[in-house]
Amino acid sequence: MRVVVFQHGLGALDYAVPAGMDLAPGDAVAVPLGPRTITGVVWDAGRLEGREVEAKRLRPVTEKLAIVPLSAPMRRLCEWVADYYLSPLAAVIRMVWPSVAFLGEREIVEYRIGGPVPGRMTPARGQALSNLAGRQGIVRDLARVAGVSEAVIRGLVTSGTLQPVLVGADATPAQPDPDFAPPLLEDAQAAAAEAIAGAVRTGGFAPFLLEGVTGSGKTEVYFEAVAAALRQGRSEGDHGGGQALVLVPEIALTAPWLARFAARFGVAPVSWHSDLKVAERRAAWAAVADGRAKVVVGARSALFLPFADLRVTIVDEAHESSFKQEEGVHYHARDVAVMRAREEAATVVLATATPAIETQVQAARGTYRHLKLPARFGGARMPEIAAVDMRRYPPARGAWLSPPLVAAVTATLAKGEQALLFLNRRGYAPLTLCRTCGERIQCPNCTAWMVEHRLSRRLACHHCGHQTPVPPACPACGEADALVACGPGVERIAEEVSRTWPQARLALVTSDTINSPAKAALLVKAVEDRQIDVLIGTQMVTKGYHFPELTLVGVVDADLGLSGGDLRAGERTFQQVAQVAGRAGRGAKPGRVLIQTHQPQARLMQALVAGDPAAFYAAETEARRDLGLPPFGRLAAIIVSSEDAGAALAAARAIGAAAPDVEGLSVLGPAAAPLAMLRGRHRQRLLVQARRSLALQRLLRDWLAAVPVPANVRVVVDVDPYSFV
Repeated sequence: MRVVVFQHGLGALDYAVPAGMDLAPGDAVAVPLGPRTITGVVWDAGRLEGREVEAKRLRPVTEKLAIVPLSAPMRRLCEWVADYYLSPLAAVIRMVWPSVAFLGEREIVEYRIGGPVPGRMTPARGQALSNLAGRQGIVRDLARVAGVSEAVIRGLVTSGTLQPVLVGADATPAQPDPDFAPPLLEDAQAAAAEAIAGAVRTGGFAPFLLEGVTGSGKTEVYFEAVAAALRQGRSEGDHGGGQALVLVPEIALTAPWLARFAARFGVAPVSWHSDLKVAERRAAWAAVADGRAKVVVGARSALFLPFADLRVTIVDEAHESSFKQEEGVHYHARDVAVMRAREEAATVVLATATPAIETQVQAARGTYRHLKLPARFGGARMPEIAAVDMRRYPPARGAWLSPPLVAAVTATLAKGEQALLFLNRRGYAPLTLCRTCGERIQCPNCTAWMVEHRLSRRLACHHCGHQTPVPPACPACGEADALVACGPGVERIAEEVSRTWPQARLALVTSDTINSPAKAALLVKAVEDRQIDVLIGTQMVTKGYHFPELTLVGVVDADLGLSGGDLRAGERTFQQVAQVAGRAGRGAKPGRVLIQTHQPQARLMQALVAGDPAAFYAAETEARRDLGLPPFGRLAAIIVSSEDAGAALAAARAIGAAAPDVEGLSVLGPAAAPLAMLRGRHRQRLLVQARRSLALQRLLRDWLAAVPVPANVRVVVDVDPYSFV
């Protein structure tokens, strides 16, 4: 019997089945390896390569573990992911069976009102007690429901007002009701919803692209697919029904989405993300595996949860590059979601206002059924978009906002409306240098400049996380007070806004300030309650927010993303600017968008201003076709790294020299990666471009297997790369 073992460097090993032990493919087992006992999973006979071993030489399986087995569809998915992304099968399986899967039952501490009113009653505490009447949950969920910070909830716990309640890990989560509050859909929404819900009811593999302009009501449409899944196999009063998964790009941004879900289905879904405590993750994993958790919302890793009866998967904001995993197994959740739906014979919906070119091509070929919502819900109009030529209207000295944008913000605030300023750059300034000697402060672990964060008074590397206080003197020449910040980040824009409009109330929206659903909920409430006049943020503000009084969006530097130097730079910038522009004018009041750019004549800018994404995408698609780039060709990156720069270079050259001479295959490099050192490792890159018809994975596997690599060198293959640094 073949067992995939969870041991680095080993694949599948053969073991004997002891008498009386009943094992089947997908079962978790403990097996001996030398003097140790390790964990593995029984695999299907004949599906994995390996030489046969005489039965008398086989050691017996030690134990069958009490873990939900891997289903056949999940085993096929694991095989596909391992093969396509050139990853060890065991590494993929560990995403399905994370460490919490092997833990025993654990109790979770939840809280509910049950003690005396606190001696010190603040407005936030009063709001929490009012909103939490009859509620019970963990601290994070109670903070979200109450619209307060987690610190307020913990304070009520400390005061004894909120009492702890022990809940078994096998407790059934609150069950969403598909008939709780059916929505009133417009004709286009109703037609799209019925098409998707019909596919869920019918069963079988059914991939959809749900494309709708910002504010068109895509969420309400795919909620009906979730409702259809919940109704499958459900009888009156029971907890039956199929399961649904909703993937979101940023779990910290789900607060508004969770509120809409609860309003539609009566309860919150089960969440899956890295911020959950161990006991919470164990409970969620077990509830998904045995079917008690009916709807799950999560980041990309939720895609590998072992659903008992998955009927529909929604990939919300499916264009987002954050669905690409850049560490470990380099998978793209959008594509794996489609493959999982195929294996599960289920429905999958890619929902977005700005589909990726790969997705659009699949829809044009008829692989995906293409549903469109061309207008905003309720008659709201799309915003008016204009480009501000920064060559004609430069900002004042020491400023970053052009006169037209300043005038627009002033007029917006005068009308009592809200404005949003977008700059996809965290911190205060991207570069700190010495005005005396010219020294640029660089990360000691990466070839990247340290970014000043003035709010925390630190310099930070956004690649490895290294931080250090801002030095009082130049570390190179020792000159005191000689360091100057160069270029703008969102903190610097916030400083300019405070200086220009001192009465305006600001909110900074970045991953540094909004890093949890509870904080996102507080932000949403503050904006909706008109406690914020100007939002200043990074790409976090482009995703899903609906603020009816926000009528002006200013894009501070629309050219920033075009310097990426990769094939998706233009597409990504278009998507980002289009998404943030979609935050304007979502209510009854008309919206306006001003895009600051030094390239107003660029095709991308012209398409944004004209509201003509089709023209931009047509030109981008044709350029990709001409160059044989994805989706019309294949790309793979080979990243060679080592703490020894010479070893990395030598190994990369050896790999490059061994490249197969095959028609339709070309190899660029090796060359030092743009980020030549990352986390203390020197990096070389090769870029492989192949004709679509070539079996690229087989070529890569055979090619790399033939090149000996020293133990101090790491070789990583990134199929369909999104990062080119």
